Amino acid sequence: MARPGVSVEVKPAAGARVNEFAIKLANVNGTGSASTNSLLMQAIFRMGVSVSGKNLFPSNIQGLPTWFEIRVSASGHTARASEYDLMVAMNGQTYTQDIAEVQAAGYLLYDDSWPLESEQRRPGVNFLGVPLAQLCADRFATTKERTLMKNVATAGVLVALLGLPVDEVTALLEETYSRHPRLLEDNQAALRLGYEYATTHLSCPLPFHVVKLAPPTGRILIDGNTAVALGALYAGATVAAWYPITPSTSVMDGFSRLCAQYRQGPKPDAGEGRPHDYLIVQAEDELAALSMVIGANWAGARAFTATSGPGLSLMQELLGLAYYTEVPAVVVDVQRAGPSTGMPTRVQQADILAAAHASHGDTRHIVLFPADPAECFYFMVQAFDLAERFQTPVLLLSDLEIGMNEWEVPELTWDDRYRPDRGRVLGRDELEALDHFWRYGDADAEGVTPRTLPGVSPLGGHLIRGSGHDRRADYTENPGEYQEVMDRLLRKHRAAAPHLPPPVVEAQPGADIGVITVGSCDLAVREALELIPGVRSSYLRVRGYPFAEEVGRFIEAHRLCFVVEENRDGQLRSLLQIETGAPGAKLRSVPSYGGLPLTAGWVAEQITRQLED
Repeated sequence: MARPGVSVEVKPAAGARVNEFAIKLANVNGTGSASTNSLLMQAIFRMGVSVSGKNLFPSNIQGLPTWFEIRVSASGHTARASEYDLMVAMNGQTYTQDIAEVQAAGYLLYDDSWPLESEQRRPGVNFLGVPLAQLCADRFATTKERTLMKNVATAGVLVALLGLPVDEVTALLEETYSRHPRLLEDNQAALRLGYEYATTHLSCPLPFHVVKLAPPTGRILIDGNTAVALGALYAGATVAAWYPITPSTSVMDGFSRLCAQYRQGPKPDAGEGRPHDYLIVQAEDELAALSMVIGANWAGARAFTATSGPGLSLMQELLGLAYYTEVPAVVVDVQRAGPSTGMPTRVQQADILAAAHASHGDTRHIVLFPADPAECFYFMVQAFDLAERFQTPVLLLSDLEIGMNEWEVPELTWDDRYRPDRGRVLGRDELEALDHFWRYGDADAEGVTPRTLPGVSPLGGHLIRGSGHDRRADYTENPGEYQEVMDRLLRKHRAAAPHLPPPVVEAQPGADIGVITVGSCDLAVREALELIPGVRSSYLRVRGYPFAEEVGRFIEAHRLCFVVEENRDGQLRSLLQIETGAPGAKLRSVPSYGGLPLTAGWVAEQITRQLED
């Protein structure tokens, strides 16, 4: 029922929809909305329903508009939604934009402590007014408390509207704030304020709502940056050097916390503190960070750095050094929109070519492309093994969409029998059995030569050379000797392909259309293929470079292949054409580069339009 004196006209939807809807929350950056958004998502997840959250936030610290999108899907489609059943409009600056994004017969929740202008009331939208600011002003004393608790009160309203069990949400708050009794009390009070107002004055739940299913056994919520840090820990990394940059900073924050918890030795008999076997350095810039990583790997540690596009640009020369001197290194690039500073808190996949051919001269790097946090974890372990096996840099290309949002993925598993692949590292006994040791000689079938570690034996040559060198690591400007080393590096690069994560291929019998994509585009592209009527198409997701043979065979098997990626210039398409020799007309680019995650509707529309043309 309506609050006394206020008319709330609610038009019935076409029918109840259970566990299949999308909501968007509009707010102001710096008001504490992030923790509330996560609370709602966690509550839905614990009800056993597939859910995803997309945080769209500005690059400044406070004051600009921010949005959080939640998609609930019993069908399992959790790519970004194209339209919203419910808009939570808590930012007056963006009312007009927010109201325009509500689908027909949808709902808009707003704070009616202040009146909504008549021209902002869009026909066909159900407006739900709740005096959130007034409720918090009556309950909390300070301006800061009122601002922060307004978001929690809003969450209370949504708990009622979406049919979430309030006691379970209250328990979630207790898990979060159990060590801070006063904060817990305030949060629970604010949640109840919103919940009790909604259940008293509004029709609850809405026609679309959540119904509890089986508990989410075997599933977890995790963000990609945390998964990368966890993968580095499990892979045995003990050294990390970095320079802060959005959106990769939380990789090192997570790795620091994990090391502090799990990389400590036993407590000594006397004295305070525990020894630890890790080193994390915040360097003065990205150049220094990668220099430290290269030095640590050369000395025998497993070391890595994390950065984003601008940092990768600065690392170009040193990546060439590691490639040519054949020193392992792992670089995590959480991609963002560029060029230059670009849009630091928006997503793109525009570092593909920069990563594959980083540095001047003839360089080719191993690149891994995870599509979700689970793959971030497993690929990070593989990255260290590949770097040491092939004695070369390995770049893991995540992006902001994967790195900074929570994803629902299968529970991570681990085989305790895992042993790191250290590659061809000669010990003292092996060196003493040799007539001579040549750092860049005695290549195996994959083009990999043996290396040694400092301090093992004076018989091992620890010299590496970034200038022209021959098999012995002696300086040379002789064309033949130089080319011999460069040809072996190319052979080594190509030999790595079978050891990389294989592409995901889903072939449809009789399909003459192929769709190729990479990374976080996966969910939207898969869903889009179900939306294109009368078109049978096969699907391939690239997961590593150099490309596996299956990639070339997939392109050959289809009359036309659409390459869906998040950059303007079709960087994956270009790399595919270079490496496979496919005719340019056979590879159609479907580029998205506005900085927002893909939607299935947009992908389906773009492919359909090109097919019609």
